Amino acid sequence: MHPILFRVPLPHLPLKLWWALAVVAAIAVLFSLLSLRRGDKGGALIAILVAALAGAAGWKWQAVAYQAPNIPIYAYGVMLGISLVVGWYLTLPLAEKDGLPKETMANCYVVTALAALAGSRILYAVTNLDEFRSVWDLFALRNGGLVAYGGFIGGLLGSWAFLQPKKIRLLAWADEAVPSLASGLLITRLGCYLFGCDFGKRLPDGAPRWLQTLGTFPHWAAGTLANAEGSPAYVRHLDLYRGTPLEIELVHRNASFPVHPTQLYESLVGLVLLLLLLWQRRHLRFRGQAFFLFVFAYGVLRFALEWWRDDVERGSYGPTFDAHLYIPACLLLLAFGFVFGVSLGITDVRWRAAARLLAFVPAVAAYLALRPASFAESTPYQLSTSQVIGLLSALTVSFFYARLWTEARKHPTLAMSLGDPLAIRAMKGLGSERQALGD
Repeated sequence: MHPILFRVPLPHLPLKLWWALAVVAAIAVLFSLLSLRRGDKGGALIAILVAALAGAAGWKWQAVAYQAPNIPIYAYGVMLGISLVVGWYLTLPLAEKDGLPKETMANCYVVTALAALAGSRILYAVTNLDEFRSVWDLFALRNGGLVAYGGFIGGLLGSWAFLQPKKIRLLAWADEAVPSLASGLLITRLGCYLFGCDFGKRLPDGAPRWLQTLGTFPHWAAGTLANAEGSPAYVRHLDLYRGTPLEIELVHRNASFPVHPTQLYESLVGLVLLLLLLWQRRHLRFRGQAFFLFVFAYGVLRFALEWWRDDVERGSYGPTFDAHLYIPACLLLLAFGFVFGVSLGITDVRWRAAARLLAFVPAVAAYLALRPASFAESTPYQLSTSQVIGLLSALTVSFFYARLWTEARKHPTLAMSLGDPLAIRAMKGLGSERQALGD
């Protein structure tokens, strides 16, 4: 694992934070002037907002200076940046192909990405309040601290706020953007693996050697983490086994015990969902169908993966029940959600019937696997925050999937509409006019 990919050397003098913020503000002002010249009031407004925020931050932190031999470039930040670039080149061609104005969608992508980053950080803060002493700690991203579902909710709200006045359907944009969510999941979870966060529970002793190798996180050098020494899994195991013989073994190993590499599991989930979504887009019956499929499928798979997660930062919520009843009951609800909602998208009657039957297998298998030998040996379990959100979001989109599927059968043209056709035509015409002026 490589939490720090490389280090950028610095000159031997203090670097003022407000210098960088001033550059950001200047670039934003320049972009705003260019946007006004092209007649893009929305882009100009966003740029002015960025300039104002950068200016305010520069004034607030004008005394803050950074002096060190180098700047570490963290793996998670690099993977997050790559995911945003990949998402850009994946989303915009799909939107243009479906008839949405490319320039408007480009601005929407930026707004969505920023709102997603804010939402992911806010949800992490809400579930880990003990790590934050002031509001400024929200901007201390050195050790990660982003929650996928927070980004999902934040991005959805940001998209809605941007598209509402432009009379473009949110679900139309969601179908274009959702493949980038899957690709982002694929890429950013690799960053999580390199950084060592979001790790899983200890592997059994009989686990395959290759899996144990993938799931062993080293004891990093002091200073790699701000609040602890060692990889997150190593620190977690030190806390769990302190004062026991296992602590001596852990220190001797100088690495964590082998754990489930749940980051890689979820990265594979992202790949599977990306392929599934690209296929689904070729068979859309209503706007939002691909988006609903992603929300449901990710909710189910994330709910299952959380069983193997062991990082305490993910938080927990709700009542506590016996695991052998709680987990199967939730999986049973998800099975019913599939039967009455998402399974309608399987047009072949025989395949649909088989899929509906298989949907109940996980609930039965979970009950048999978790059932204790006696009542006294039952294991109490509380859902994680992500499990709660995944369960509720999957059931919600199942309801709307069934509803929109029925409406699509009655009004197929309306179900595939992008929004107000006159408004979209006007935006596309404005974009063509700008391009002609530029030529």
